[in-house]
Amino acid sequence: MQGKTVLITGGTTGIGFTTARTLAARGAAVTIVGRNPQRGEQAVRAIRVAVKGADIRFERADLSLLDENRRLARIVAESMDHLDVLINNAGAVFMRRQVTADNLEATFALNHMSYFLLTNLLLDRLRAAEAGRIIVVASIAHQRTVLNFDDLQCAQRYSARTAYSRSKLANIMFTYALARRLKDSSVTVNALHPGIVASRFGSNNGWLFRNVIRIGFRLLGAVSVEEGAALSIQLASDPALTGVSGRYFSGSGEAVSSPASLSVEDQERLWAASDDIAAG
Repeated sequence: MQGKTVLITGGTTGIGFTTARTLAARGAAVTIVGRNPQRGEQAVRAIRVAVKGADIRFERADLSLLDENRRLARIVAESMDHLDVLINNAGAVFMRRQVTADNLEATFALNHMSYFLLTNLLLDRLRAAEAGRIIVVASIAHQRTVLNFDDLQCAQRYSARTAYSRSKLANIMFTYALARRLKDSSVTVNALHPGIVASRFGSNNGWLFRNVIRIGFRLLGAVSVEEGAALSIQLASDPALTGVSGRYFSGSGEAVSSPASLSVEDQERLWAASDDIAAG
């Protein structure tokens, strides 16, 4: 990764932080993105302590907001002539339905629309790299749901589990649709399930919900953040994956995503709906 440029959303904690630290140790110039400036600067300091001479910096952005994705993309475009790796890692689950300033359901906004909008805005910089890579951190949770195009944002009936699972299904469908659009370029895009990871996931909710998630993950045999970050690191850096695109990875390698994720018609419906939202 010597000399490579990497952007990681949600890079201040958990698997995003571990991915950033590892890629910085391998010589990449890494930018981590997060909403909390204090946590971001702490992450930068921690990586600089762990990795002597690390080329690491932090950009603040609330990626649940469309304009913040646009602002971040402008900053990247102005500061980088190319981007080798974009890791869409930011994500959250919300116990109660919340609506952003864009009038979008928060899970849909952060977990899907930020991936869709930021990636599309940075495609020129990714194409300017020798072989740009886009990595989409999804989840095995996508397997237990289908998209409801009459209620993409769970306005009619909300549950945290449904909203989160649908957002992760959307991640994978976006990956496949984008791969088709990039097939004649040097840019690749792949999605992954990092495993059930013992991290701060869910900490944005109240103590009861946080503890339910923590206990549930423990019972399911949650892996460490180091294990959870392994696939992101591999997809970002493994020379053997050059040119590999439109795939879903889980565990030790390539996997098959759910039947619902494989519908090209639904992938295109989701793309069109997302494009309309991004256009305002």
